[in-house]
Amino acid sequence: MSKKILLTGGLGYIGSHTAVSLIESGYDVVILDNLSNSRKDVLEKLKKITKVMPKFYFGDARDEGLLIEILKQNVEAVIHFAGYKSVYDSIKSPIEYYDNNLNCLIRLIDAMNKTGCRNLVFSSSATVYGIENISPLIENMNMGTCTNPYGRSKQMTEEILKDITVSNPEFSAIALRYFNPVGAHPSGLIGEIPRGVPNNLMPYISGVASGKYEVLNIYGNDYDTRDGTCIRDFIHVCDLADGHVKAIEYALKNNGFDAINLGSGNGYSVLEIVKAFESTNNIKINKKFSERRAGDIAISYADIKKANQILNWGPRYGIEDICRDTWNFEKMMFQDERV
Repeated sequence: MSKKILLTGGLGYIGSHTAVSLIESGYDVVILDNLSNSRKDVLEKLKKITKVMPKFYFGDARDEGLLIEILKQNVEAVIHFAGYKSVYDSIKSPIEYYDNNLNCLIRLIDAMNKTGCRNLVFSSSATVYGIENISPLIENMNMGTCTNPYGRSKQMTEEILKDITVSNPEFSAIALRYFNPVGAHPSGLIGEIPRGVPNNLMPYISGVASGKYEVLNIYGNDYDTRDGTCIRDFIHVCDLADGHVKAIEYALKNNGFDAINLGSGNGYSVLEIVKAFESTNNIKINKKFSERRAGDIAISYADIKKANQILNWGPRYGIEDICRDTWNFEKMMFQDERV
């Protein structure tokens, strides 16, 4: 019988791709989502890709009663994606971010304790390293100073998970520290659908390419980097999804807390990504340089040795794949909107 895995926020960008990887790996996927940052038509697209329709519950991850109802159905592990994720929105609305990101986790842990589910994979972030740590960023570094409530909520969550695993030695909690998830499923059916002007680079580039946005704003060209623009670690979302499958396998066999980086292990500048998109897709991107954004650091990329060793995981997709799949998804989404 297939192991049942609950995905909170499972219709979102990373959740939907992880659902595909889990189903293709033989797991029984259950999705809980309030559709605040996702769309229900993703369910049909998941079915089209996998030939399986995941069981779906509409609701909030802070609804402990609903969580208990779902977890009682022999759920063996939870991947917790549900949470707000914009650095810049968190600065404007800190209470909203703390309420959602921390209370979701607390209600979920309560529900898991009441139903005997002991395995959790958490959607963390490289923002927990703060501004002091020097790349490549390694899991045994101390958490640094975060410049925004979003990052602090991720740090707090990891500390809560450590406390939970100390109080209950049977509990397994894996915090996956994402770097910059980008790209889309090669089918072009699912990908990142930002609401408003994107905060993330790749959907911004592809939106300019499709004519949705007039110009790409590159924030800062005076950093101490090889071309003056920020350097980041970009990881294909399908690689990231596969990392979640590996993390579930690990959590089901091991107790305690662990934090693991999921990135490519390489740093690319913003300008290098723009040029790669242009050359891969034979399209010119209209761009301009703007002032630096507050809180942005010059360089951030992962050391991924721990993921290699513990999870037997590593990235399979390169920058050209990322650029191709991003543009393919953008074109298909543009066609859907015109129908």
